[in-house]
Amino acid sequence: MEKLSMDALQRLSVDDFRQQHKMPVVLVLDNVRSGLNTGSVFRTADAFLLEKMVLCGITAQPPHREILKTALGSTESVDWSYFPETAVAVQALREEGYRVYAIEQTTRKIWLQDFQPMATESMPSCWATK
Repeated sequence: MEKLSMDALQRLSVDDFRQQHKMPVVLVLDNVRSGLNTGSVFRTADAFLLEKMVLCGITAQPPHREILKTALGSTESVDWSYFPETAVAVQALREEGYRVYAIEQTTRKIWLQDFQPMATESMPSCWATK
């Protein structure tokens, strides 16, 4: 098996990425201790063309070296902002019209692949969150 180059992956330039239609999903990272994990989430947001990320609390912010190590350039393409308080970030997103869902590891769980947001008149499709 051979690893594909960036050219072979046909990765968009930062400018082209910013022009693409984004999935109206915002990822909020609440007190993520690992910069490596934060960088990985940046790559995921880039891969799925998500609208933006909001980093909160102690979550490291670019250009933190651990984020840059795993983000592989996606901190330049994915829009992001920082809020010291997660509750303030969530309230701001609600005021912008977003529906908020939390993902956490607990004993009372719904597997992510089984999750179906409740449809509303303004949001009939499953994953449209705004």
